[in-house]
Amino acid sequence: MTGRGKAQPPAAPAAIPEAAQKLLQSYLGHLAHERRLSPHTAKNYGRDIETLLRQSGGTPPAELRNHDIRRAIAQLHGRGLDGRSLARMLSAWRGFYNYLARDHGVAQNPCIGIRAPKSAKRLPKALSPDEARQLVEIQGDDIDAVRDRAMLELFYSSGLRLAELTGLAPTDINFSDATVQVTGKGNKTRIVPVGSHARRALQAWLDARAALPGADAEALFVNNKGKRVSPRFIQARVQARGLEQGIAARVHPHMLRHSFASHVLQSSSDLRAVQEMLGHASISTTQVYTQLDFQHLAKIYDAAHPRAKRKT
Repeated sequence: MTGRGKAQPPAAPAAIPEAAQKLLQSYLGHLAHERRLSPHTAKNYGRDIETLLRQSGGTPPAELRNHDIRRAIAQLHGRGLDGRSLARMLSAWRGFYNYLARDHGVAQNPCIGIRAPKSAKRLPKALSPDEARQLVEIQGDDIDAVRDRAMLELFYSSGLRLAELTGLAPTDINFSDATVQVTGKGNKTRIVPVGSHARRALQAWLDARAALPGADAEALFVNNKGKRVSPRFIQARVQARGLEQGIAARVHPHMLRHSFASHVLQSSSDLRAVQEMLGHASISTTQVYTQLDFQHLAKIYDAAHPRAKRKT
């Protein structure tokens, strides 16, 4: 007899009927041999479909209906699965039923028309202006310090994506008009301003780079052997510099892009200009940055708006 308030052990997962298990194994064989998915991907599909078969309480897959799928989604959501996880599961379930309709005579796909709950929008993490300044102020004049300082300054100055910075050539930097030509997603090019601190850091890097024998002429940023640096190399350098500079957060290149966007918006509120500089196809993608520092904006409002000021 269990005492009051004592936690009950979690219920064992429901067993999958043998007939349903055979259908699942047949489908996984189809994924491996016909669709040629990787073992890892097929395993993930299998795990998601097993979840459905256990949620169904032994009901054969052919007998599940739309309301059964909705109930399964609601139960899983209630256990804490977010919208993205549930959307992935629904995709796996739909594919399973498409296969059952083609090869096993199942008349309908009960997953059609069902959408997963929306996930809460995650705000990108950004450094504060003081943290960003602390990060880029790397000391030293050895070639690693000069290169890393130029990379970090350019990330923060111009809001580049990792792949965009990796692919730059020396000729993409235009010192006369303080810009960089960037090739972004969809092979689209755009011109982005480069700040004075970044220009000085880039000029120092180009001077140091010129001393490297056999440096790749098409690569702006190269390693000590003169080869173009890889995205993974840059990620590792940015993270290492974050630790060295005493930044509490785990710093990555996209964090500097987020920091660029949020800090420019805080200063200018020009959403269209930031959209153009970031290379976003839709302004809705840029609008997420307007939520990053709401408390900062609220303080400005309280201090500046005539109807917000409290009477003393």
